[in-house]
Amino acid sequence: RSSAKMAAPLAPLVLLLALGRPALSGAQATEGAAAAPHRRFEYKYSFKGPHLVQADGTVPFWVHTGNAIPSADQIRITTSLKSQKGSVWTKNKSVFEYWEVEVTFRVTGRGRIGADGLAIWFTEEQGLEGPVFGAADKWNGVGIFFDSFDNDGKKNNPGVIVVGNNGKLLYDHQNDGSTQALASCQRDFRNKPYPVRVKIMYYQKTLTVLINNGFTPDKEDYEFCAKVEDMVLPSQGYFGISAATGGLADDHDVLSFLTFQLTEPGKEAPTPDAEIPQKDKEKYQEEFEHFQQELDKKKEEFQKEHPDVQGQPGNPCAFFLAADDVFETVSDRELRQIFEGQNRIHLEIKQLNRQLDMILDEQRKYVSAVTEEIAKRGAGFPGQQGQVSQQEIETVLKTQEEVIRQVKEIRSSVTDALRSISGAQHPGSAGVYETAQHFNDIKEHLHVVKRDVEHLVQRNTPSSEKQKCPELPPFPSCLSTMHFFIFVAVQTVLFIGYVMYR
Repeated sequence: RSSAKMAAPLAPLVLLLALGRPALSGAQATEGAAAAPHRRFEYKYSFKGPHLVQADGTVPFWVHTGNAIPSADQIRITTSLKSQKGSVWTKNKSVFEYWEVEVTFRVTGRGRIGADGLAIWFTEEQGLEGPVFGAADKWNGVGIFFDSFDNDGKKNNPGVIVVGNNGKLLYDHQNDGSTQALASCQRDFRNKPYPVRVKIMYYQKTLTVLINNGFTPDKEDYEFCAKVEDMVLPSQGYFGISAATGGLADDHDVLSFLTFQLTEPGKEAPTPDAEIPQKDKEKYQEEFEHFQQELDKKKEEFQKEHPDVQGQPGNPCAFFLAADDVFETVSDRELRQIFEGQNRIHLEIKQLNRQLDMILDEQRKYVSAVTEEIAKRGAGFPGQQGQVSQQEIETVLKTQEEVIRQVKEIRSSVTDALRSISGAQHPGSAGVYETAQHFNDIKEHLHVVKRDVEHLVQRNTPSSEKQKCPELPPFPSCLSTMHFFIFVAVQTVLFIGYVMYR
């Protein structure tokens, strides 16, 4: 025990190391301790499965109304039927000023759009039934609404809306509470693979809403949703959760509702005894005294019946006679927890080392296999790969050159054909004019030769015997324009067909 007492001052530090948490500097630890409030779980304002309901179908410390159906592991606030309303509320008012609630729920439905939604309440009075998501209107407190139906048509639903009320305002259903919202965020909480978790904290007149969107099994994967500062809520009130359906319907299931009391670090949290009424204290004290008397009587009877086994090892009376030897002290328990934590860390490190060794072996196998394959391919075909590559490159280049050459030939052929067609389409062009002029010149020269010959014959022969020159054969007529155009067109078609065929 002396060693345990010496290790007692070091117990918190070793426990911190055993849990694997990073150590903070002195300033950070002081600041965190000054900012973080003390949390204490309040079982009278909470519920969680399994074994959620009692034999009579009620939930301990809670009351349910409307269409709410408690079961062993959850409370179905509303079923997926039209025009359903239900709610659950704490039976007693809270006796603490600041609080934190963690709610786990599911909203599931067959349609792409659901209705109407779910609400988490902290109000001065129980709103057992009403038009606001199954609870009463004109509440005094705050409601956090998970609205799944877009009433105003602004396409901002599903969303989370924080609405405060002093007991006089009517909730604005038509605008989805946008005119009364103190804070809001747009989150889709329907049909998620995991339950949606919401953490709502009211501390030092500041309300903060964090949400886990249900895409991960990590329970602490929260993201910021909304925050309202300088918010004054009733010092005592009821916690509740409600839901409602309209023309569309969803199943609204609440898996857990956990409440924690928050206390400022400078103030001491009230002890549980201070919250118990005086009548209950007296009743519990009488029961304890009665149990103590019965225990003493059984102890004396056992001592009388077994006088020979008193003080021996294994004596059942040792539980009553030497309680200090049976139960471990606080220091022994802390030291045992330290050693257990170190053993767990040691086992985790061993497991990580084995996994790393397996990964390294696999990597070595892969690297060796790839290296051998590369070496085999390089040794079996040392020069062929380069030769084949060079031949392939030359073949590709030759093919490209041949393609370019054929394209150039086709281009020149088409150009010539277009030039011929353009010349044929314009009969007044230079080529056609020169051809016609050439035929006309030849005709004139022939006529001149004919006149000269006739003149010479007339001079050399007598007048009585005038001989006439034999008539020249008929001169062929010039090619007509229509026939020329037809000939050029046929020749062009034949030339293009020949080029394409080749």
